[in-house]
Amino acid sequence: MRRHARPLKMFRSLVALSGLWLLAACAVQTSALAPLPDPDVTDYHLGAGDEIRVITYDDTQLSNDFTVGADGTISFPLLGTLQASGLTVRELEGQIADALKNQKLLSEPSVSVQVVQYRPISVLGEVNRPGQYPYQPGMTMLDAVALAGGFTYRAVTDSATDQRSSDEPAGQPVEGSVGPGSNLAPGDVITIPQRYF
Repeated sequence: MRRHARPLKMFRSLVALSGLWLLAACAVQTSALAPLPDPDVTDYHLGAGDEIRVITYDDTQLSNDFTVGADGTISFPLLGTLQASGLTVRELEGQIADALKNQKLLSEPSVSVQVVQYRPISVLGEVNRPGQYPYQPGMTMLDAVALAGGFTYRAVTDSATDQRSSDEPAGQPVEGSVGPGSNLAPGDVITIPQRYF
């Protein structure tokens, strides 16, 4: 009986060490990434998938809702294709007003642009219903997980990876980590990692 005690003890030590290694590997998934800063919603830049409302006070026929296309543009009546992605709503207001004035469609155009619906976020990984969900200003990682049906029993619950679109039209996405209370930005792709036992 004593002969088997030592190998059994060594086996238990190896199992404990491998468990610690797996936990450490899981922690590295998100801790190796720099935390993403909270997005600045006051200086929000439009992107593909955003739905906007353009109100032209001098000509109600030019007022309508538009969705920013995959190429970052909207198709505006009488003006054609206009770049919207990467612009703030104020910049797009100015661009539309200038185009209406330059093409002599309106002498002193008054234009207002507002976001009706932001581009959706995606929640992937260890959640019960992975998929795309509508974004709301002030949404946190925990809000997004709740929309996706909550964490699975295997989920790491204190951090996730987040891939965020760049404000620049041709810019590369930025990847970082977020915590449960971190604010998200429209278009974020959240991945909840798996916890190893």
